[in-house]
Amino acid sequence: MLELKNLSKRYGEVRALDGASLSVAPGHMLGFLGPNGAGKTTAMRSVFGLVQLDAGEVTWEGMPIGPEQRLRFGYMPEQRGLYPRMKVGEQLIYFAELHGMSRSDAAASTSRWLATLGLSERSDDRLEQLSHGNQQRVQLAAALVHDPDLLILDEPFSGLDPVAVETLADSLAAEAANGKAVVFSSHQLDLVEDMCEDVVIINQGRNVMEGNVARLKESSPHRHLEIDVSGGDGAWLPEVAGVVAKEIDGSAVRLLVQKEIDLEGVLSAARAVGPIRHFSFEAPSLSEMFLRAVTQ
Repeated sequence: MLELKNLSKRYGEVRALDGASLSVAPGHMLGFLGPNGAGKTTAMRSVFGLVQLDAGEVTWEGMPIGPEQRLRFGYMPEQRGLYPRMKVGEQLIYFAELHGMSRSDAAASTSRWLATLGLSERSDDRLEQLSHGNQQRVQLAAALVHDPDLLILDEPFSGLDPVAVETLADSLAAEAANGKAVVFSSHQLDLVEDMCEDVVIINQGRNVMEGNVARLKESSPHRHLEIDVSGGDGAWLPEVAGVVAKEIDGSAVRLLVQKEIDLEGVLSAARAVGPIRHFSFEAPSLSEMFLRAVTQ
């Protein structure tokens, strides 16, 4: 298990981390979220000794992390960390060897990951000849080629087209299913909601929300209520208590309501207008919860 406990880091007058914490176990994916400048990258870099913390603990399997442990980690930074004029296949083999793999094992793993990520035909191309999306795939392959136990990925989906996003998401899900611990940051919160059971949201270097996504959504005091009433125009809404906000689009009404709203009362008021063609009562999305967490 990776654990980051009460991390603190200051750059001059700027406090990048102010008690941020997270943990992720093997076989799990954790979404590490926050607005720009929240401290996510600083926290991730601390796992690899690239940041000297002012305070806090970073451990793997309960022990401080040193060079030997980091050989078993994979890191995908937000900025490119590859050699633009080096051939794709050659540099993946090179990175695998740096992590202790034999030449033959490195070559076999490189071939496998290039095939998985749809890059087999680009093995002999220089990195600079590839599109942004394909360079991103190579960056992921470099993090995976040595079969790490832990993956730390900083904005891995940035700039990718939908096909590349699906390929990358499937690869990460497979790695977690195979027992890897995966931590990744992303501003694509709908994707995080689909991929991750757990999230940690930080703002100004501090945890502002964390836990299981489904339980966090269930604990929200608000719900989205949608009703489409045949022949209705929303005129019945002022009589419904507990409505926080409303949107009317023809016969369809979209409401933000309190979780404990009297649904029977709402349905009765709607039925008095006409037949109900559509009804839904849902918890807020992760994106909405994120916005509330970082703007309170």
